[in-house]
This record gives sequence, C-alpha cells and structure tokens, in this order.
Amino acid sequence: MTTRDLQLLDIRPTIDSIKISDNMSKDERFQNITLRPIIKLQNDLLIAVFKNYIKKHKNVFYELTTERRLHYIDNAIHKDIKFRNSLKGMVIGQFTTDEYKIYIENSSALNKRMMNIVIQRLQSNIQLFEKAETLIAV
Repeated sequence: MTTRDLQLLDIRPTIDSIKISDNMSKDERFQNITLRPIIKLQNDLLIAVFKNYIKKHKNVFYELTTERRLHYIDNAIHKDIKFRNSLKGMVIGQFTTDEYKIYIENSSALNKRMMNIVIQRLQSNIQLFEKAETLIAV
C-alpha cells in the first residue's frame, strides 16, 4: 500500500455500530467498510457544500417547511447532476487505490448507495441549515 493509501485509512473515523458478516454482499461490505467512514469524515465539508448550494439557489430552502426541506435535499442530489458529481468526487477522492479498483467494478450501484448515505447524513443534520439570523444566541 502506498503512503497516501495508509494516510487515508489512518484518518478515517471508526464506526463501532458497523457489523461485517460473511453473508454480506460485496457492495454492502464496501458500503460499510469504505463509504460510511469516508462520508462521516467528510461530514463538515458536505454540510458547507450544501449551505453554499442553498445560497446559490437563492435561499429558497429557507422558505420551506421541514418536510419540504427534506425533499429539497433529496431532490437536489437526485436531479442536479453537477451537484451530485461534485459530492461523488468528494467521496471518491478519499478512496485508496484498491478501493477505487473495487468501486469501478460496480460504480453504478455503489454511486446509488453513496448518494443515499449522503442524503441521509444531510437530512439528519437539517438543523444546521437554518439561516444565521434566525438562530438565537444563548
């Protein structure tokens, strides 16, 4: 393994709740061993990128109900191909060389898993997407 690969693996968070079993599919194993830790590592960047996306799209997000905001996140990632490709790049750029070789074998299915995890992560952090002036300082 290259120095880069070892450094990438070293900075990834450990997710204790992930269980690996022999009867897991190759895609599920890749999702749990590679995608989830990388997306957790990239969480702050993903949030910053989505805040910028909101701003670039005229802050329409802030006028929506919570339910509509959840849909907005989902829709932004599924429908805006440039945005989705940017998010994918943030994850793929954290792959080791060996992980990339696995990824290209079934990139379509793994992209779907990757984007679903990113959507879940952004939706679970929805409170972080409030307008600054609406937040009350304590």
